[in-house]
Amino acid sequence: MPRYLLNIYQPDGDPPPPEVLEPIMRNIAAVQDEMKAAGVWVFNGALHLASIATVVSLRNNEPVITDGPYAEGKEHIGGFIIINAPDLDAALEWARKANRALTLPIEVRPFREDVV
Repeated sequence: MPRYLLNIYQPDGDPPPPEVLEPIMRNIAAVQDEMKAAGVWVFNGALHLASIATVVSLRNNEPVITDGPYAEGKEHIGGFIIINAPDLDAALEWARKANRALTLPIEVRPFREDVV
């Protein structure tokens, strides 16, 4: 079954206060429980703020390490969910459920099957 990455985009800055964040986290936990019950859930994770990212890039054939995100922006990937879904339509339906729970944009991308 094809595997899909659901990237969760969130605005830069501090997270919302607990009274706002706690219901959102309960909602997404319920969606993840539903994914697990349906047998599509593979893995999920939350990321630290983009401001503490480290980027390794190649310059003059040498790896160079710099602090901060790869690209400056007003939003960044704050978390992700990896699922197995029979097709893009099914993956998009799971993304819709996650979007309703989180109220944040969700990018859906299939994994390439031809690369190991």
